[in-house]
Amino acid sequence: MKRRGLLTKDTFALISRRYARARKAKEAIEAFERMEKFGMRYESNDFNRLIDTLCKSRSVAIAQEVFDKMKSSKRFEVDLKSYTMLLEGWGQERNLLRVMEVFREMKDEGFEPDAVTYGIIINAYCKDRKYDDAVRVFDEMLEKGCDPTSHIYCTLINGLGSDKRLSQAIKYFEQMKANGLALEGPTYNALVGAYCWSEKMDEAYRVVDEMRKLGVGPNSRTYDIILHHLIRARKTKEAYSVFQRMSSEEEVSCGPTLSTYEIIVRMFCNEDRVDMALRVWDQMKARGILPGMHMFSTLIASMCDENRLDEACKHFQEMLDMGIRPPANMFSKLKQSLLDEGKQDTVLSLGKKIEELRKAPLLSIKS
Repeated sequence: MKRRGLLTKDTFALISRRYARARKAKEAIEAFERMEKFGMRYESNDFNRLIDTLCKSRSVAIAQEVFDKMKSSKRFEVDLKSYTMLLEGWGQERNLLRVMEVFREMKDEGFEPDAVTYGIIINAYCKDRKYDDAVRVFDEMLEKGCDPTSHIYCTLINGLGSDKRLSQAIKYFEQMKANGLALEGPTYNALVGAYCWSEKMDEAYRVVDEMRKLGVGPNSRTYDIILHHLIRARKTKEAYSVFQRMSSEEEVSCGPTLSTYEIIVRMFCNEDRVDMALRVWDQMKARGILPGMHMFSTLIASMCDENRLDEACKHFQEMLDMGIRPPANMFSKLKQSLLDEGKQDTVLSLGKKIEELRKAPLLSIKS
């Protein structure tokens, strides 16, 4: 196979990736090491590809072990890219301690952080709600003459806004504009969120109008942010009005998504307005959007609370028919409500169907 040119480094990389995605890190590493047996020489790029594969498959600790082993054995020359992959991996794991350990080691080894590296560090601090540290790293970046990217500004605006540090969030938005960086949808959405967190809804709507004038939105995510905050402020009437405007928007990008419908259905269920939740549910299905497990769980739980058990069973059956496996606590509530009404036969019937579904191939439907 090698002689015919069919076996290449890409072949081994593909095999490693498949194993890693199946959470078989040991086999992924063995596939990588097998290259040498077929007369192929390892290069730093191959090593980095393995580290990247392991990190993206949530096997960051193993990627770190491989990195440390390879570095100490001097089999490869580690580079900035190697460290960046580990930083990204630990950042995705929300392990700030390990992020900073790798970052310090990287600098001790003489590697200067670039915009990508700084972005990962700032994002890690923001995820851990350490906004002062994020700002400190941003300032260090400027001192080093490294230009921040749009993504870094967006991260800061989003983080500071969520901490109700509105003036700082606006400062970075204006700084971004002054630096001539393109202001795109995600950045404007972060600013909308910042105003919402500080309960300045009129300003949030003003930003939405500005987005429309500049042709950078709004989109469904923009409205989902607004809906989330209106509901937090118990302004459910206004939230439903915004939802209706979304539903009538001509642009597809502004129409309700599964996430939007989930927000509104949960809102009505929390208000014990199951009929309104069902109306929204039916609108969603008419648009060809299928509910996920969390939506079913919310609706069925509310139906149980209102003793609408026939409807609850109907939707539970619909969920099973879609191949969605209910979590134990979800069936437990429905089961208890049915038993309280003396409907043991229904409980047995549903239990049997759940067991049949468990034996069937898994169908994953994200909610």
